[in-house]
Amino acid sequence: MPDQLIDHQLERLLADRGSHLLRTAVLLAGNHQDGEDLLQAALERLLRRRRRIEGSAEAYLRRILYNLAADGWRRGGAWARKLPLVQFSQPTAVPDLADAVDLRDALIRILWQLSPQQRAVVVLRYWEQLTEAEIADVLGCTEGTVKTAAWRGLNQMRKLAAPWLPAPAGVGPALTMKEGTS
Repeated sequence: MPDQLIDHQLERLLADRGSHLLRTAVLLAGNHQDGEDLLQAALERLLRRRRRIEGSAEAYLRRILYNLAADGWRRGGAWARKLPLVQFSQPTAVPDLADAVDLRDALIRILWQLSPQQRAVVVLRYWEQLTEAEIADVLGCTEGTVKTAAWRGLNQMRKLAAPWLPAPAGVGPALTMKEGTS
């Protein structure tokens, strides 16, 4: 493909899907600033290798994005660190937006405690809503590996989220976890 055509495709991709790609990068990186850096690094790598693109530029960019995120997790060991978790208040009659922010923060922290492969599969499956076959193609693995990683990742997330889940009716108040405990 000529460079001008590829550049035009990339401009269109970023105009149409840039905010969605950024949200995905933020989920993979754990915060907005690191997500922006991750997406920027993926775009730089894509531009350096733009002549190798065969097929969808978005799929190629996503694969770079997920591989860079996994490389960063392995290099920094971030996936192995336990992050302090926040305390949730009891539900009130009037929805409290702070609780929604706390819940989202806890979800991101729990997501960070998964292995890089599990995190990538969970983000691709439940945030990006890709099929198992598409995930396998993006990550360069088998569908069986994707299914296993998704099952293990969700199972681990359930275990990590158990302290915040409401107790079944008649069992008593939900457990809370204080800052810095795990």
